[in-house]
Amino acid sequence: MKETRILGLLIRDRIKEAGQTQKILGKYAHVISTRLGFHELNDNACSRAGIILLQLTGHTEDWTNFEHEISAIEGIELQKMSFTY
Repeated sequence: MKETRILGLLIRDRIKEAGQTQKILGKYAHVISTRLGFHELNDNACSRAGIILLQLTGHTEDWTNFEHEISAIEGIELQKMSFTY
């Protein structure tokens, strides 16, 4: 059976959390097959909050380690969906 996992990360303060978040995303780049980021933007300002959607690939042990490390960052909320087929 194969599993696909989609993660949603809510980053409450992109400016404050960006460095540590990028470090962990880079460390686990080998298990991230798709990455999509959203944040509100207008003529006057860029939102401090943002959402990143990730599709994971590779070994599920790496997924678990990634989820644990990224969740440990204060100001990040993780939600996940898993599909088996």
